[in-house]
Amino acid sequence: MGELATHMAAAVASLERVPREVDTVRALDDEALLALTRVAADEVRLAQLHVSLLAGEIARRSAPELGSDGLAQREGHRTPEEAVRVATGTTAADARTAVRVGATAAAETPTALGTAVLNRRVSVAVADAISTGLGRPTRQLDARALDAAAHSLLERAATLDADRALREARALRDELDLAGVAEREEERRDQRSFRIGKKSNGMGWAHWVLDSETFAIVSDLYDRVTSPKRRVPSFEPSDATPWRGSADGRVGDDGQGNTGDLASHDEDASACDTDERTLEQYASDMFTELLRQGSNADTSGLLGDGPAAVRVIVAATTLENRRGRGWLEGQADPVSVETVERLACAGGTIAITVDGDPANAGQPLNLGRERRLFSRAQRIALTARDGGCRWPGCERPPSWCEAHHINHWLRDGGRTDVADGILLCRHHHMLAHNNGWEIERAGPSYVLKPPGSEQQPHHWRDMPSRSAALRGALSA
Repeated sequence: MGELATHMAAAVASLERVPREVDTVRALDDEALLALTRVAADEVRLAQLHVSLLAGEIARRSAPELGSDGLAQREGHRTPEEAVRVATGTTAADARTAVRVGATAAAETPTALGTAVLNRRVSVAVADAISTGLGRPTRQLDARALDAAAHSLLERAATLDADRALREARALRDELDLAGVAEREEERRDQRSFRIGKKSNGMGWAHWVLDSETFAIVSDLYDRVTSPKRRVPSFEPSDATPWRGSADGRVGDDGQGNTGDLASHDEDASACDTDERTLEQYASDMFTELLRQGSNADTSGLLGDGPAAVRVIVAATTLENRRGRGWLEGQADPVSVETVERLACAGGTIAITVDGDPANAGQPLNLGRERRLFSRAQRIALTARDGGCRWPGCERPPSWCEAHHINHWLRDGGRTDVADGILLCRHHHMLAHNNGWEIERAGPSYVLKPPGSEQQPHHWRDMPSRSAALRGALSA
């Protein structure tokens, strides 16, 4: 096995010498703990690269044309991916990733992505995400064009995790292959399915694969009912206004998901304590009740915000020219102009007036200080603009979020303007108020400043919008 085996064995032996005592880890200060976590991640990425290179060669020696003479079949495996899975003891998904990236890195004609993997500019996971997101070549977008697209993503790939790299690669593919948007939308729709069955213990199961439009509707309902701000539902008819509050029973709101500056508490919070259902049980009961009641259900009493709706974000010029694409709010993949027009015809549209000044870049709806809490219309605008909690790294959806005044209402005399509001989940909203974090706006951009970092810009963090739909509409 020679030099390669010697070096790999030495690497394993070196890692074996790294202390593994829990007390050693607990003795680290916070800065060292985070720094060593990043070093450990480098160890993992190097190991994944080695596995991928070896997996790619296993795949080459197991090519279909070799038949039973191929390496995988000689070892009793159906596919090279199966051979890699057994050899590494990992999941089938990890084995497939290793084979794909290994084949890319070892391609006879070097590619930008393969070279970046070998040079460690990107990890195996990020490389696979970019390749998967860009998809396969077509007549409209050949392999050379896809390689150029991958190269353009590599410029900022170092700052992306695999999930974000996948989303950006998919968005870039749609941008480069505009003619294929409708085709890919139809492909996703064709994959929808619903299956139901019975378990041996008398319970049942359901498996539902949803197309983008259906998922937008169902996820809207699910997010609402599992939100920490959900109200306790009553399935019995009542003229009384249901109690509104968070899942932990601590914070009330105005019925539109607002909690102002976390100053108000509901005296009836203990009403929540009697409900011992898990979120999964709660969601199951809600969907069961919706199905049972059907079209006669009073969803405003159950869900708080009325029937589920799909909001579409699209540039005005796209509709005027009938060329381009739109986005379902909360979905990364675009839909065709025809789908946008159909949804507008079936459900109507919500117009959001925006500021035309370039310095404000489309910030919508100002109300000044006439109202402390953000209105429903403003919440819709914030949802479309932010796409969820904008705290870096947070993935909470809009229904879990509260509208935060970046200039605090009481402390700073802040205005209830969309431009000066931002969506934060409850955890990060409390962190902003209670731990000294500040958010500053510069036109359409927002910057997060850790406590005590006013004179340390290198510690400031950008707060990009999570709304792929809005980003796509602005670039259309």
